[in-house]
Amino acid sequence: MKRTIVWILALIVGAILGILGIAWLNETMNFIATIYTRLFQLLAVPTIILAVITTLATFGSKGSGKIFGHTLVYTLLTTIAAAAVGAVLYVVIAPSTLPETVLSSFTSGNEEVTTVEQSYADHLISVVPNNIVKPFLEGNVLSLLLLAFAIGIGLSKLPDSENKSIVVKGVQGLQELLFLLIRWLISTLPLGIVAFSAQLSAQVSGGFVVESIGRYVLVVLGGNVIQFFVVLPLFLLIRGLNPLRVLGSMTPAVLMALFTKSSAATLPVTMETAEQRLGIKRNIARFVLPICTTINMNGCAAFILVTSLFVMQQGGETITIGTILLWLLISVISAIGNAGVPMGCYFLTLSLMSGIGAPVAVLGIILPVYTIIDMLETAENVWSDSCVAAMVDHDI
Repeated sequence: MKRTIVWILALIVGAILGILGIAWLNETMNFIATIYTRLFQLLAVPTIILAVITTLATFGSKGSGKIFGHTLVYTLLTTIAAAAVGAVLYVVIAPSTLPETVLSSFTSGNEEVTTVEQSYADHLISVVPNNIVKPFLEGNVLSLLLLAFAIGIGLSKLPDSENKSIVVKGVQGLQELLFLLIRWLISTLPLGIVAFSAQLSAQVSGGFVVESIGRYVLVVLGGNVIQFFVVLPLFLLIRGLNPLRVLGSMTPAVLMALFTKSSAATLPVTMETAEQRLGIKRNIARFVLPICTTINMNGCAAFILVTSLFVMQQGGETITIGTILLWLLISVISAIGNAGVPMGCYFLTLSLMSGIGAPVAVLGIILPVYTIIDMLETAENVWSDSCVAAMVDHDI
């Protein structure tokens, strides 16, 4: 509770500093925020690898298979629910088609955005590593997760021997060292929160995220709010868990996600908070949360669905129930394969829209408000990860 109060105070102080509009102060806050983001990204990759390897190696593939099965079921249910909420809101609120003059004003900058285009097939192929070093250098989380699964299951299948024991204890020792570094970093986090808050406050007061495009933004933000405060708590209640207790315990991780805009970078905080504050069993937290960070993307699924429908509508396509259902399926599958990094959903949606010839210039109109959308989506993703971990811990 004391830590949460300190973090909220840091949030308020940062907001005030950002509103002041002092140039050198804004540059300093941006510098500090960048350092903290990089440090958490640095720790996130080894956290994922070591967590999966140690869990599979020490608990065996059979027991882990049961945990993974429960994790996958809850991930699919919550992700489908998030996309469905977005679909219902899209039908009810019915965003209108933008004027041609607005669309044309963004077309000239479209070439710069589309340089990052990649087909979704290429995105899936890139998950399968062809070089054991390359995934580490690129930080390809899905590729690393595949390697971690292979190594962990391999260790679990090896007959008990001194060599196996040495390898497993060595990996566990590295994991304990990593968590010590994470605790040190978390102890200095109030400074990081001041910087993140000041950075956002300066952007808002400077007009970068003030403009919106009305009903579309209302659908996206409304979907996030409903999923966060209604749907996910209902999942917890159905499993006999207290949503207020779970959210209260996981508040530090959710706040961290809000400002880093990266569920992968937030993973060290999420795991530490789940174990120490929520009381989730270590083997569950260190296995479920890294997997959820990679595949459990509630906010991303809703964003892909709503944004895809909106972009296609601007291209003159009639949005029918059949279209919505098809893209609901596509959005869920796409979100599961998305990386937990800032703007990951944005560029994935860009790739999908480019692949069907939709007017991707519309995404340039969305970009000014995407900072806020990305923050809320990431917080929702980490909250969903926490819910899944809590439900799996309750079931196993």
